[in-house]
Amino acid sequence: MTQHNGFQHKIPFLADLGVRCNFMEGGRSEIELDLLERHQNSWDMAHGGVLMTLLDVAMAIAGRSSDTEGRGVVTIEMKTSFMAPGRGKLTARGVTVHRTTTMVFCEGEIVDADGKTVSKASGTFKYIKRMPPRREAGAADSGADG
Repeated sequence: MTQHNGFQHKIPFLADLGVRCNFMEGGRSEIELDLLERHQNSWDMAHGGVLMTLLDVAMAIAGRSSDTEGRGVVTIEMKTSFMAPGRGKLTARGVTVHRTTTMVFCEGEIVDADGKTVSKASGTFKYIKRMPPRREAGAADSGADG
């Protein structure tokens, strides 16, 4: 299986941000980002949207890794608390807290290089079967399945 910065699937948004996946297995995950100027707000710290993205992804892949059917997840809801400025290398960890047949409940945390908690979140994710990629409008049909 092709790896994309450690992720199982190609996720262009995460590749653009520079997010790397260290692991996702058994209901746990860890991802990281070396914070650059383009990730910052006007106070020279991580933009809240960057932090929320890291938390969302860390929780989602933790939830995916706890599913024996190999389904994907979509975010249903997410609560985030910001505790300290995010600077330097940020590490986000996710953990599965509870599963049902259709949903998974997760928690996430971001720490900086010194281990200081930057942000925490909880989220609910719905399991979905991965659909084949959509074809571009007007693309020729080759007759082959992707």
